Parts: sequence; structure tokens; C-alpha cells
Amino acid sequence: MNIHEYQGKEILKKYGIRIQEGIVAETAEAAFEAAKKLNADTGTQWYVIKAQVHAGGRGKAGGIKLAKNLDQVKDLAKQVIGMKLVNNQTGPEGKMVSKVLVAQDVYYPGATEPKEYYLSILLDRSKSRNVIILSLEGGMDIEEVAHKHPERLIKEWIDPKVGLQGFQARKIAFKMGLEGDAFKEMVKFITALYKAYEDIDASLFEINPLLKTSDNKIVAVDAKVNLDDNALYRHKEFEPLRDKTQEAALEVEASEANLNYVKLDGNVGCMVNGAGLAMATMDIIKLSGGEPANFLDVGGGANAQTVEAGFRIILKDPNVKAILINIFGGIVRCDRVANGVVEAYKKIGDIRVPIIVRLQGTNAEEAAKIINESGLKVFPAILLKDAAAKVKEVLAK
Repeated sequence: MNIHEYQGKEILKKYGIRIQEGIVAETAEAAFEAAKKLNADTGTQWYVIKAQVHAGGRGKAGGIKLAKNLDQVKDLAKQVIGMKLVNNQTGPEGKMVSKVLVAQDVYYPGATEPKEYYLSILLDRSKSRNVIILSLEGGMDIEEVAHKHPERLIKEWIDPKVGLQGFQARKIAFKMGLEGDAFKEMVKFITALYKAYEDIDASLFEINPLLKTSDNKIVAVDAKVNLDDNALYRHKEFEPLRDKTQEAALEVEASEANLNYVKLDGNVGCMVNGAGLAMATMDIIKLSGGEPANFLDVGGGANAQTVEAGFRIILKDPNVKAILINIFGGIVRCDRVANGVVEAYKKIGDIRVPIIVRLQGTNAEEAAKIINESGLKVFPAILLKDAAAKVKEVLAK
């Protein structure tokens, strides 16, 4: 689950991590009041207006503004609130900005220049270990650095048996070229950040930029925090942090129906039970000349209600030219699924795309008979190759 920057920073602050202080606002007037409070609390004279959307690259897309006095705050907040932020991370449809974070200016002058870094924590699946990734070049172009100069990324893998060790935190701080108070601050920062990452069952922490200020403080200027959906049952306190307006509408609808759905860009809708079977189904669609329009796992207990919900979600995608239902009848009998398909089809009505139903497992032959005798525009298949051939046939028409 993605959360907003201001929400991620609130979590980090609870672990003693120094953040760029800020106050969230949903109107220009509230942003002005937030700036006044920040001035009173922190003494900041400049204010950063930051769009709160589930996407990076906000600065280049016009989603981050700098107000050099209180009078500019309201005007700049008006420019950001209500804008559609579009970049390569949001896709062409963009993300609507409904709130901003009014943050303090942390780039204050001093004896030495501030320095920006990039720091993240995530799971390296190839090694089955968490990894801390550091770049000495933080800021807006970190993706370009990672793409063109991967050798510039410093990685430290964490042994899950013992967790982050003190020497590893010190090694990272040393590789950053830090010394004195800045070195000590960085060691504390990494230690606290990793503890927060493990405690909340995060799937990603990304601090970009991570700032060493002119007086040797270490500050999280930004914070991208992703929570592991599979662990949310352990963290009921995070449920209110979900912002459904930032998620794809069809994915929200699917989650409310207890379906696992991810929209893709193809022309063949998929409805499958089991993630592995779903991946195989998408492969067979590509081999037959189509492109999967979605990943949709209805789970092991597929019934008329889940099939109907799946149909409705798939059919809301205007790119779908055919639907392939691929169900293995292990936990659930194939004839029950077939009856569910027929019932859902009749209930929805006016389905104008061909539907291929491949049911294999318990009572597969009975299921095929139910489909054949339904009188509906539904094509049965028992073997996967038969389903693939039918997909190719209907797409050719």
C-alpha cells in the first residue's frame, strides 16, 4: 500500500528520525495558515509547497514550488492544489492533487555547503535479503543515475538472521565521506530507519533527497514509504492512511470485492483462480497473438458473486476485445463455476465480447456441458491449448 509523503514522515518521526517538518493542507487558505505556524515553530522564512500524490518526479512536473515569503504561499498553493500532475510515473492519465505539504526550508546557509544523497531500503528477491542502497548523488535525477551509472550505487545486504549490524551502518556512513558529528548522525539515522522498516513491515523506504545540512544534521527531506499489503492485518493503525483517490478506480473496486486485480494495457481480459495460473494464462494469451488486459485472481473459492464482480470490472475496460476465464477446479468444482458464469452472464446482460471458458479439474466435463447448453455466447475449453486457439480465433474476427 502506498502512502503520502507526509504520512511516511510522521511514521519516521516516531522512530526519532529527523525530517523536514511540514503541515498538510487541502486549501490555499489552510496552506497560508500552515506556513505561519511553521514560521512560529521552526523560524523558517521560505516554504516548500509539495504536491501529495502517489508518484515521484513531482518537481519536474511542477508539483513542488518554493515560496520565498508568506505572501507567495497562498498563490503557489492555488497553482498546485487541483492540478493534474503528469509524468512518466503517473502515466498519461496523471494524478489529481487534492492536498499539499507545506514544509520548512532546510537548505539554510552556513559554513559549509549542504549535500544531497539518495538512500533506500527494500527486499532484494534475488538474494532473499533486505538491501540498503546508497547513491552519493541524490535529488530529482536518481533514476537516470541508476540507469546510466549503476556502478555508482552502493549496496549493503542485511543478513536476516542477525539484522542490521553496527559496523554496516558505520560502513555506509564512511562510504558517504562523512566524519565527525555528521558521521555519528548518519549512523543513528540508518539504524533508526532500518528498525522502522522492519517494525512496520514496509516493502520500500526511499529517502530522496537525504540531506546533510550545513551544520551537519541528517534530514529526510522526502520520504516514500510503501507498506506490504500482505502484512496489513498486523497493522490496523495504517488502514486510515490509504488514499483510494490515488489508486486506479478498477483496482479499488476489485479490492472491495476481495479480488486481486491489476490493470494492464492489452485486449484480452483474464479471470483466473491462483496467481501462478494467472501468469501462465497471460503467457498463453501472448503466445496466441493477444495481449493481457489485466491480472485478475478470483481466489480458490470462485462462485457466482466473485465471477460477476470480475466480469463487471473487466468489462469496464474499453480495450477488452475478449475474455478468457481459466479456472482449475480443485477447491471448487468446475460445474459450480460454470453455473456461476452462466448466472453472472445473464445478470449482467448485453455482454458484447466473446468469452472463452476453460475449466479443468473436478467435474470439468459437466461444466463444459453446462456452458454448451446455456445458449450464451460463451465458448468452452478443457485443454489450455484449446483455449489459446479460441482466443486467437476470436481476435482474428
